Amino acid sequence: MSTDAIQEARRQTEICNACRYCEGFCSVFPALTRQKAFADGDISHLANLCHNCRGCYYSCQYTEPHEFALNFPAALAEVRQESWERLAWPQPLARCFHQSGVLIAVVVAIAFAVAFGLTQMLRPASGDGFYAYLAHGALVAIFAPAFLLPLLSVGFSLRRYWHETNGGPLPWRDVIGGFRAAANLKNLNGGQGQGCNFEDEDRYTDTRRWLHQAVMYGFLLCFASTSSGTILHYMFDMQAPYGLFSLPKLLGIPGGVLLTIGTIGLGWLKTKADPKLGAVRVWGGEMAFIALLGATGATGLALYGATGTAAVPLLLAVHLGCVLAFFLLLPFSKMVHGFYRLTALISENQKTRDHQS
Repeated sequence: MSTDAIQEARRQTEICNACRYCEGFCSVFPALTRQKAFADGDISHLANLCHNCRGCYYSCQYTEPHEFALNFPAALAEVRQESWERLAWPQPLARCFHQSGVLIAVVVAIAFAVAFGLTQMLRPASGDGFYAYLAHGALVAIFAPAFLLPLLSVGFSLRRYWHETNGGPLPWRDVIGGFRAAANLKNLNGGQGQGCNFEDEDRYTDTRRWLHQAVMYGFLLCFASTSSGTILHYMFDMQAPYGLFSLPKLLGIPGGVLLTIGTIGLGWLKTKADPKLGAVRVWGGEMAFIALLGATGATGLALYGATGTAAVPLLLAVHLGCVLAFFLLLPFSKMVHGFYRLTALISENQKTRDHQS
């Protein structure tokens, strides 16, 4: 399994482990100080713990022009990216998306939007709100497998990652600890509470952490909105459309706003940051993911705002096209980083506890 990216990351990890100047930084550094030798799986674990805040790079005395030429964030980013591609199922789709992400995301979203637009020519005989254009049964038949199959694919990938990084049986306290770390994104504060250096070298800021939280909680609110609508429909026979003060709207509107603001902000920060401190070859794929995720939230808000107008059929097709493209590409886009990082944080809780006992 050992690749050039893993070999380079191992070289830099061993130098960092000898220096230990950054020992107080994010979870990567306490993890690497537990051992002296690093197997391929150990490097993959460190890479997926890394949140690319870049504080270690700007604090390092061994970056170029020093002969050690350390660029630890970029080295881990390459291994992290490689692990998502190598462990993905099916693998060829992941490599294609990360190399041509913008083109693929645009083509897929437009193709699905056109398909949904054409489907509206077969309008149901009756139905309220969006169901006047697309039957509820048709939406379920399309989106249920489009949601479940990508999750199955991600599950296969994470299982392979868990075995590669020597994960063991999981006590609940390790799972809870991993979710807690993911919920507050503590690794985006540089490990010392002052923020990270992602976009402006020596300037510490929590902006990236806040924007990540906006995206994460915005997405979860949107998911909760859809889930609550499903429960209302099937368990209480309360069918859409729902009013402004209904649970789906109270969850979905703030979620869409947070998702849109967060993705715009992260895209903006990415244009300000030094691309050489990340995985340069997939910069376009990462931006495509951000754009697709943001478009999903923004078109949902636009669709709600256009309720009752002639713009609904067009906006409905565009929104559903974005949502379907997002879910189908989820296992192969950067969205998968959330699943891997959560798994790495859970594993780190386990490894830390085992080391201390």
